[in-house]
Amino acid sequence: MTALSIGGFRRAQTRRACSFDVFDTFLLRACTTPTGVFERTYQLSGISEDDRSMSDHFCQHRILAESRARAKAKQTRGSAEVHIAEIYSCFPFKLFGLDDSAVDQLVDAEFGAELDLCRTNPEILAQYLDNKRAGQRVGFISDTYWDAARLGQLLRACCPELAWDFLYASCDHRSSKSEALFAAYVAEQQVDVASALHVGDNPQADIEGARRFGIRARHYPQAGARLASRFQREASLFDLLCDDHPRQLDHGARTLRRMVAARSAEQSPAYHLGVTVVGPVMRAFDAFVADRLAKLDQDGRRVGVAFLGRDGFLSYRVWQRTREAPACYLEVNRRVSLIASADTLAPLCELFRKIPKIDAATFGDMLKVVPAPIAGFFADQPGGIATGADLADALPMLMQPRDVADLAAGLRTRLVGYLRETIADFDALTDLVLIDIGYSGNVQKALSRALRLEANALRLHGLYLFALDDALEDLAEGDSAEGFICDRTVTPHVNRMLVRNALILEQICCSPEGSVRDYQDSGVVREPNPRPPAQIARCAEIQAGALAFMAAADAVAADYRLAPHDDLARSAAWSAATIGRLLLLPDDEELALFGEFQHDVNLGTATLAPMIDAGFIRNQIVARGLSAACTTAPPPMWIAGSFAALSPALAYSYALFGANRLSADVIGETPCGSLQVGLFGTDGTATLETVTVFLTGLGDLRVRVPVSRQMALATIALPLGKLTREGLLDGVVLQQGKSIAEAAHSQEVVSVPAGLLIDAGLRRSGRHYLAEQDDACLLIQLGPMRSPFAVYTLAVTPLGRSRPLATQPAAIVARGADEYGRA
Repeated sequence: MTALSIGGFRRAQTRRACSFDVFDTFLLRACTTPTGVFERTYQLSGISEDDRSMSDHFCQHRILAESRARAKAKQTRGSAEVHIAEIYSCFPFKLFGLDDSAVDQLVDAEFGAELDLCRTNPEILAQYLDNKRAGQRVGFISDTYWDAARLGQLLRACCPELAWDFLYASCDHRSSKSEALFAAYVAEQQVDVASALHVGDNPQADIEGARRFGIRARHYPQAGARLASRFQREASLFDLLCDDHPRQLDHGARTLRRMVAARSAEQSPAYHLGVTVVGPVMRAFDAFVADRLAKLDQDGRRVGVAFLGRDGFLSYRVWQRTREAPACYLEVNRRVSLIASADTLAPLCELFRKIPKIDAATFGDMLKVVPAPIAGFFADQPGGIATGADLADALPMLMQPRDVADLAAGLRTRLVGYLRETIADFDALTDLVLIDIGYSGNVQKALSRALRLEANALRLHGLYLFALDDALEDLAEGDSAEGFICDRTVTPHVNRMLVRNALILEQICCSPEGSVRDYQDSGVVREPNPRPPAQIARCAEIQAGALAFMAAADAVAADYRLAPHDDLARSAAWSAATIGRLLLLPDDEELALFGEFQHDVNLGTATLAPMIDAGFIRNQIVARGLSAACTTAPPPMWIAGSFAALSPALAYSYALFGANRLSADVIGETPCGSLQVGLFGTDGTATLETVTVFLTGLGDLRVRVPVSRQMALATIALPLGKLTREGLLDGVVLQQGKSIAEAAHSQEVVSVPAGLLIDAGLRRSGRHYLAEQDDACLLIQLGPMRSPFAVYTLAVTPLGRSRPLATQPAAIVARGADEYGRA
């Protein structure tokens, strides 16, 4: 502050004034973060017109140059405030094929980037003008490396008629708002601090800085803490998922989300998720659909539009909110379309193979008939229940092709009657567009086969939010399919990871009604909806938030001159990061939203499977290691969510693994020693067995003890004191199988109950244990075995500064391999 005291300011100053921060308050940028300015600078600099790979290098060196310039200024002048030219004087010109004379070229390019990206904030402009009309002095106070002349030029470029009474740039005064810039403003403008107001986004510089001088401050946050956290995760995932797209330049998609969220009334977490995440992605998908329909609707084609139920329900509601063109909601699912398309047993076998469990009643519900051989098959199964795979294998011996053809023909007739009733001018159409969340186009392919069996030449075109491109190679002639997020948007590894975890998105977008099972009188006959009412209601809240985003987005985009969907490839990349963040890195609030969700398998059974099961994943990690846990098959249906329920770090490890960025050598296990365990038989005999100790990439220890039913064991004694005197017991789990190898690789992992774990010389409190001596043991009492072989696995996190055992690779690797190769 100056020599004048705050009280002196109050006595001396008489003018009422309102000051505004410039960047991220009065002006907003149409990019994800301020670093987007540097990315655009690179594009405008002329350094390289065809080498996008250096863009990140340029951005990082621009940041480093600013850091060096500020450090130098702080050392020489006592203030870190610098002009833009001082920043570029610290830039590594030779690296980019330039010389020192390029300072002006780069300064001009960066200012051009600001002109391209900056937009006036209508909300703050309205307040600015209100204050001006009220007779107050108005102007700007900015911490910036742009001097007042450039800053004024930028403000008038964004708002040509703008006038101000004062404009302060920190670089001109060599002092920031957190230092003495407010003091200079108050003194020079003779401001009455008691009636002054400052508006800005930075809690420290704008709010605390103003209040130090008695100036009232209004905080204008860029985003709430919840949304800001999600933005950070999205940025991290964008680098992982979409690294061949510009990182920061999204044509204002994030700015649009932030502004719509700011205008939305604060409601439930589910509604907020719809406004800030689901709505923006569905709006981008809607823009993709509109673009592709415009290209298809030509050359005299008569095109119909249908949204596939149940997962296309939210997209259909979006269509209804955004345009008046006709479209319908078409309830055709995989089961109905496959049966209707069956002229051989193959489609039925494909369908049944995907059903975990099935009985005769469910079979009858699906096919409307239970032939005697089928009834006999189920009668021979334990409890009358078979696996879908066993039924698929037996089906060719239980049903005749003619029986299948008759069943399929009846359903096809009813299906076509439903299509004719539901789709306007169905018989006059040449093309039908099917819109859905997507993946492999199975419904489209089966429906196309069914229509061709009815001699209907209608061409089908799939437009999907997600598409696995290699699965769309076998479409019928004339048909087509395309995904908004596909193997061109992200790598095939990433795309499949997203799809594996998209079932939670299916639940969000789904209709509240049950799945179609048949048609009658050209109408739909539905299954009962097995999902809990609370789950359906929560999905409705999310959908309401998404539709609220739709209602506001276009008007807000126009107000802020944002065009997030002009470049659909870039829009798809940011949509992949946005929805990928939800699918792969959900936060605690989202885990609470979805923690009790269940997924209905939707293949004619009433089976519900949990979306999240953290205990299952924890047991997989204990028994089989992180790498195997990442490749586990559902259930649970949301694998990434189950990892996230354990910890954000494990969820990110899963994302790295799915993107093929996590080396198995890093997260795998290494033999690091051996341990003698005691095996006590039911007859009182005792033996010692040497087993291998493994060290994981996370620094945990694993001990696996293979046993057989023939050994008739009662207890296993594990000398934890010799393993590590102090540690955290991460778990003791059991796998079983027909051989040791089968048991060791089994996904069916169960925790050994705490009541079967007995301490012998150990002091345990929760997971923590302390061994009083080297031979202190954990005793595992064995229960009855349902399979001939089993593997007991103990996982421990040692508490110490170094590895507890010396690595002994040669002999131990061979022995460790042998242990799991024995039959």
